[in-house]
Amino acid sequence: MKKLLLPLLFLFLFILESLYVQYVPDDLFGGNKIIAPHFLFAACVFLTIFVGQKQGIIYGAVFGLLFDVVYVEIIGIYFFLYPFVCYLASKMLNILQSNFLVSIIITIVAIALLEVGVYEMDHLINVTDMDFMKFLNLRFYPTLILNTLFVIIAGYPLRRLFEKHSEALRAE
Repeated sequence: MKKLLLPLLFLFLFILESLYVQYVPDDLFGGNKIIAPHFLFAACVFLTIFVGQKQGIIYGAVFGLLFDVVYVEIIGIYFFLYPFVCYLASKMLNILQSNFLVSIIITIVAIALLEVGVYEMDHLINVTDMDFMKFLNLRFYPTLILNTLFVIIAGYPLRRLFEKHSEALRAE
């Protein structure tokens, strides 16, 4: 049962993102802002930080592909960016001191990299015609605020869960 807990948590976060988009009103935070929840990706980054690079990249690839298949018409953007940004987060952790505050900052930076990466890929293949300043104001800042709140609220429980999971892996 314990082995299923982690995949079920990630599946729950995947569904939670969908529920957020479906049930939270668009104008809740004012105007015509585009707010993209990245709860699943934040958990992937926390998994990378507190369990290990290998597990974070594997979960990032699996759920990035699932995200592409379900939500995006172009397969590969999230499948590539989720594990790549998780890898970058693990490399940032090698440079910085490892503590909870640093893990929150790394997760927020990773979400920012993901957002900019998705925008640049969409802009490159002409899926969007939004210029970069408009992207920053309409999507980037509101998305970063929402996901920062999520990381602050859910960060500690995720950390505890992943530390227990890491200890269980070491015990095997």
